[in-house]
Amino acid sequence: MATPGERWLNAEQVQTFAAEATTAYRVGGSDAGWVERFGDDYLISHRTAAARTALAEGLDTWANATGACVSRVFARDLPRQPNERDAPELLTGDSQASRQTVVTEGGMRFGIDFAGGYAAGLFVDQRHNRALVRKLKPERLLNCFAYTCSFGVAAALGGGDTVNIDLSGRALERGRQNFRENDLDPARHQFRAEDVLDALPLLERRGERFDMIVLDPPTFSRGTRGRAFHVESDLEPLLFAALEFASSRAWILLSTNSTKLTDRDLERMTRWALRTCRRTADLHREPPLVNLAPDQAARTLWLNLR
Repeated sequence: MATPGERWLNAEQVQTFAAEATTAYRVGGSDAGWVERFGDDYLISHRTAAARTALAEGLDTWANATGACVSRVFARDLPRQPNERDAPELLTGDSQASRQTVVTEGGMRFGIDFAGGYAAGLFVDQRHNRALVRKLKPERLLNCFAYTCSFGVAAALGGGDTVNIDLSGRALERGRQNFRENDLDPARHQFRAEDVLDALPLLERRGERFDMIVLDPPTFSRGTRGRAFHVESDLEPLLFAALEFASSRAWILLSTNSTKLTDRDLERMTRWALRTCRRTADLHREPPLVNLAPDQAARTLWLNLR
């Protein structure tokens, strides 16, 4: 039975991804969840048990229609609170096989670990933004809340130097491995296990400058000394801080998965910060990705300073 708002990629769209050397993307979904592909493994993100069943059935139908190979299927609940997030469970497939694999995105290689926590290692809804980073080829990228450093990989492949900051040393180690997967030497880049809120003032005092800054924070987290980070109240101060050491003509990415912040909120926040800091910028959004409902993808906004 189809679920409300159900939508799936067609065979032509799947072939387009294959031609682009991309094996990680959202293949379908409904109002109650979605299905993402990671190579021959698939991850169902669902709000209810009924939605999980319906999406699993939809995946079978889609695979038969497109000829896609489905090796394993994992599932995870979409919780209301961040502390309720659990690692995905295996629904079908070889339980003895490694939970780690490697996927490609426009030829870039990224490690995936279904046993590594709630997130598998790559946020597919940022695909167009990573492609823009690679196209723009920044000379120096500041990658805040870097997680597994996918934006850093995109910049480094364009020849740029990168500073990747995340509170989790484990995530940064996965980031270093992503650099190695792409024949990039991690030793030529910085991976700093620090609280971004502490790191940004230090960068400013040192007179550091960047021509691209990525601000893609979690909705909620706890930093050093138990300090709570809430994206709804703390994203704007981050933007103010970034504007202090963004070079002329720099690009800044604002991104959030918070359902409480809309595209209009991001734009209003940005215009206020620019006026206050007496800077000007062109605002830019990449086109929406195929098959992603607006409320099931990150809200993003680029600033190109002038």
